[in-house]
Amino acid sequence: MAPRSVVVTGASRGLGAALALRFAEPGCHMLLLARSADALARVARDCAARGAEVTTATLDVRDGAAVERAVLAFDDAHPVDLAIANAGISRGRLPGGQWEGRDAVVDQIAVNLIGAMNLAEPLLPRMRARRAGHIALIASISAFRGMPDMRGYAASKAGLWSYGEGLRAALKRSGVALTIAAPGFFQSDMEARFQGSKPMAVTLDQAADRIARGLRRRAARVVFPLTLAFALRMLAILPAPLSDAGARLMRFRIAPED
Repeated sequence: MAPRSVVVTGASRGLGAALALRFAEPGCHMLLLARSADALARVARDCAARGAEVTTATLDVRDGAAVERAVLAFDDAHPVDLAIANAGISRGRLPGGQWEGRDAVVDQIAVNLIGAMNLAEPLLPRMRARRAGHIALIASISAFRGMPDMRGYAASKAGLWSYGEGLRAALKRSGVALTIAAPGFFQSDMEARFQGSKPMAVTLDQAADRIARGLRRRAARVVFPLTLAFALRMLAILPAPLSDAGARLMRFRIAPED
C-alpha cells in the first residue's frame, strides 16, 4: 500500500523535492521540512497540485528539539507511515587546494548524520508501539571508502550507513522497516559543485525513481550504480597503501556554495 503519511527532510530542492513529488497523491498527508521557506513553499504547492495535503516546517535538522516538535505534532494527527531523512550538505577541498576545516567537517556530520537521527529517533518509539512504519536514510556510495577531497562528507555518510545497518537489524520483527539508499552521482545543485570525473552519473529523475521504487517495496538497501559501489567496497578492503593510491586517483574539487 502507498504510504498515507509521509515526512521528508531537505524537501526544498534536489532529491528531497523529487522524492516528495513521487509520494504526493490524493489521500496522502505530507510534512515537508527544509531551511529555505520560499523553495519549500514551491515544492509544497507542487505536491498539493497532485492531491496531497501538505504541511511545511522551516527549520534546520541540526535543531533536534525543533525537528522533534514538528514531527511528533504531525504524527499526532497523521501517524507517520514513511519518514525520509534526506537533508544533506557537502563541503570539501576547494579549487586552489584549500582543505575543508574543522567547522566544515562538523557541519556535515551534524546535518547528514545527526540530522537524520533527529528525524528517526523521536518516531521510532511510536512506530514500534504501532508495529508499523518505515524509516528511509539517504546515504551515499561515498560511505564505502573515504575520499581524500571529501573526508567530512564521506565520514558523515559512512556513519549514516552504519547507523542504518545497526538499526535495521535491531528492528527485526518489530513491524518497522528501514531502508538505506546509497546513490552515486546524480544531477543536482550539490553534484554540480563537484569539479571532476563523475562516473556513471544519472539524472535526478532517474535517481529519485530508483529510490522511490525501493521505498515502495520496503527494500533493505537501494544502492546504485552497483559497479561503482562494488569498486569502492573492494578498494576499501585492499591493503592501505594500495587503497590510498586508488583513492587518490579519484580526485576532484568542490566549488564554493553561492
